[in-house]
Amino acid sequence: MAVHADLQSRHVKVGNVTFGNDLPFVLIAGPCQMEGRAHALEMAEALTKACEKLSIPLIYKSSFDKANRTSLSSSRGIGMDEALSVFEEIKSKFGCPVITDVHAAHQCEPVAKVVDVLQIPAFLCRQTDLLIAAAKTGRAINVKKGQFLAPWDMANVSQKIIESGNDKVMVCERGASFGYNTLVSDMRSLPIMAMGTGCPVVFDATHSVAQPGGQGATSGGQREFISVLARAAVSVGVAGLFMETHQDPDNAPCDGPNMIRVQELPELLSLLVEFDKLAKAHPVSIA
Repeated sequence: MAVHADLQSRHVKVGNVTFGNDLPFVLIAGPCQMEGRAHALEMAEALTKACEKLSIPLIYKSSFDKANRTSLSSSRGIGMDEALSVFEEIKSKFGCPVITDVHAAHQCEPVAKVVDVLQIPAFLCRQTDLLIAAAKTGRAINVKKGQFLAPWDMANVSQKIIESGNDKVMVCERGASFGYNTLVSDMRSLPIMAMGTGCPVVFDATHSVAQPGGQGATSGGQREFISVLARAAVSVGVAGLFMETHQDPDNAPCDGPNMIRVQELPELLSLLVEFDKLAKAHPVSIA
């Protein structure tokens, strides 16, 4: 977020993209789950074009494995080996860095050979061995705050990575558990995490509207509130905005109810750029 000097964080450089709470926001976007080469390239092309028009730095996101699905029958993804070759092609063809989740320590090294940012899922943010393994790759790391953590708890999480020799850390807000099958996003967490960790802060506007397990065997979501939360977070000021996107989210294999239609993204991004300029010109303070 844009804050006074005592809350400013380090900058984290990822290829041609730089995250900083005092810099224009970076967009992390893509389909929740990698569905195959053709679909991934289609999404990457649409996102690249939208971001180029608005001069928004882009990091392409997709998961090769969704290891925390609600039920055993849920689609998991195409797997690490196939996905890494697609990530390589996206980087080569579109020139944007890429990010994906890792769920186990042994995945970190092979994934880091291709992917620019390793993402630690919210449920795993306190798994010390995973954090250390990710740190040792030297790649930038985006750690999602667990739904069960307070924002000040992320200081300990980020410190595990930093003390393992890697200070290229971003911390990501994605909502906190609020009763059953519901999340709530507390915008106070954004400056709190900036101050407590010294890291660039990312806001996940799509998982924040998820309803975990809300459809019984699958999770639900309130897609209509994605733009509401994105506008709020960017108005406070963030280093990055995370939004999962799909051309047909109602028929996506994963997280459809809380993905934004890629066709609707350019209009929202155009507005968010203006909000971001205002936020960075008038930084908040919690002193």
